[in-house]
Amino acid sequence: MSSNPASVAPSIRFGEDLELDRSAYQLRRSGRPVKLERIPLEILLLLTERPGQLVSREQIAERIWGKGTFLDVDNSINGAVRKIRQVLDDDPEQPRFVQTITGRGYRFVAPVEEPGPPPPEPAPPLRPSRARLWLAIALALPLLLAALVWSRDRSRGRPPGRVMLAVLPFQNFTGDEGQDYLSDGLTEEMITQIGNRDPAGLGVIARASVMHFKHTQEPPERIGRELGAQYLLLGSVRRDASTVRVTAELIRARDHARLWAHQYDRQLSGLLTLQDEIAREITDAIQSSLGTRGPTRSAAVGPAPASDAYDLYLRGQYFLNKRTDADIRAAASFFEQAVQHDSGFARAWAALADADGLGAVYSIGPTQALVARARAAALKALALDSSLAEAHTALALIVQNYDWDWAMAEREFRRAIALNPNYATAHHWYAEHLMWLGRFDEALSESERARQLDPLSLIIAADNGAILYFARRYDRAIDRFRAVRAIDPTLSRAHLLIAVYAERGMLDQALAEEARWQPLVPAQIHWSTLAYVYGRAGRTAEARHAIQELVRLSQREPVQARVFAWAYAGVGDTEQTLTCLEKEYAEHSAEMTSLKVNPGYDFLREDPRFKRLLVRVGLGG
Repeated sequence: MSSNPASVAPSIRFGEDLELDRSAYQLRRSGRPVKLERIPLEILLLLTERPGQLVSREQIAERIWGKGTFLDVDNSINGAVRKIRQVLDDDPEQPRFVQTITGRGYRFVAPVEEPGPPPPEPAPPLRPSRARLWLAIALALPLLLAALVWSRDRSRGRPPGRVMLAVLPFQNFTGDEGQDYLSDGLTEEMITQIGNRDPAGLGVIARASVMHFKHTQEPPERIGRELGAQYLLLGSVRRDASTVRVTAELIRARDHARLWAHQYDRQLSGLLTLQDEIAREITDAIQSSLGTRGPTRSAAVGPAPASDAYDLYLRGQYFLNKRTDADIRAAASFFEQAVQHDSGFARAWAALADADGLGAVYSIGPTQALVARARAAALKALALDSSLAEAHTALALIVQNYDWDWAMAEREFRRAIALNPNYATAHHWYAEHLMWLGRFDEALSESERARQLDPLSLIIAADNGAILYFARRYDRAIDRFRAVRAIDPTLSRAHLLIAVYAERGMLDQALAEEARWQPLVPAQIHWSTLAYVYGRAGRTAEARHAIQELVRLSQREPVQARVFAWAYAGVGDTEQTLTCLEKEYAEHSAEMTSLKVNPGYDFLREDPRFKRLLVRVGLGG
């Protein structure tokens, strides 16, 4: 086999059952993919391109980090080779595959062979077996469905001349999975800081989408295609008690061209400043590649936080992004500790506002207490740093959902977007705000902007379906929710598909969907939903039976007024529905935001009492 990489075989076999498929960028054992991170896989590819030959550490560094990179990369190379040996079950003392040449480099010592041509398929010629066909479909289906969730072209709605960057999850090279919070946190922080450098010219894909590619072996061009990104930032992080080493490289997705690479060694206390330094260098490298030079700004505002506070903040972000009740509680606890360590840490206050605000939405504690804490934290963050888009967004959600101050909420959302046009959450929640006001075309446009920044986010896709539902565009809403459900059958927002079916008169589909959701929702939601579906279908007896079950349940456990309101709305019971809505108003329920646009309450639109209620919630006129 030639040592020239341009002429190497697309696939080789070695050992008893190992195959390295260069075209698929994948290592397989007995035909099954073996998990191997990008840098170890790149090194293995390089070694097997030159079997039996010495590959120096300098050649490895050039392959991974680029020519002319004079960095201390020894630890990164050592760690990557250890991972190669782990997956190959290789002994460094008696190597079967990778031999260490002390002080110089490595040699791949196993015999390699190129796979022969595949045996001919049985008649008819060229027809793949059903098993292989279904396997191919199964492997491709998740990404295919993710693309089908949004049928529009990826470039639609993107500002002219704006390029997109994806910061792929930084690799944790500490050897301790408990340090994932640091590598994941660094990923999110780099997204924020780079997104603030040149928001008019450079869009940055949001965390939720890039995390789909954690530990991926997908080739860069495919990742770029799936995310709609022309550039990828890859990196790793390693730390000890007080220092941190960060390695980063910028590549162009379409041709793997390495545009920039660097390694940084810093005190942990200087990590936030380091991130701004990397953000500046990344932006400069992209602008240089494009031959442009636009205005940039620094994302680092105010004094750097205490190192222990920043560490707690990263731990909190790690848990907050998991979005379960327990994780939201854990995140809030870490953020509280962070601000106790450093009361001037504005971003930790903003994160605490997010955690408590989400806690109120998820009902993980007393709503009024959580809202009060979230409001205080958001205001504290803004007092410390009025340029934080996250704090403006958190405050906007609070004043919208619980104060019903629509004008202030819109100002805060728009201010957040002006400060950081790359903050996907601000676009996402502002789209929902516009939806509640009945401004559906604007809402869909804003939802599309959120999607551009977070193309694989299912909650953004599901909320786009919600906009279509409240806009009475039922067929499109059904398509959107079905696509979301096909990827994640447990995403709670997709539960709204039942209501869409009910409005379209599709009783059988609504009942089948409700039966599928029954094990996933509380009993009170089950009976309320059944009452609504049967009521909308004119099957009053069954609807009333479901309401009676709900009443009996309320004698054993608390049932919120909103749950009863939805059940009575199904049967068109004006008096009972209005009574329940008044209770919701007294409770300051966030569900009141839907009154103006919810099809379930259309039968009340001409009732003066309902009109007065809309005015009190700020949605009248």
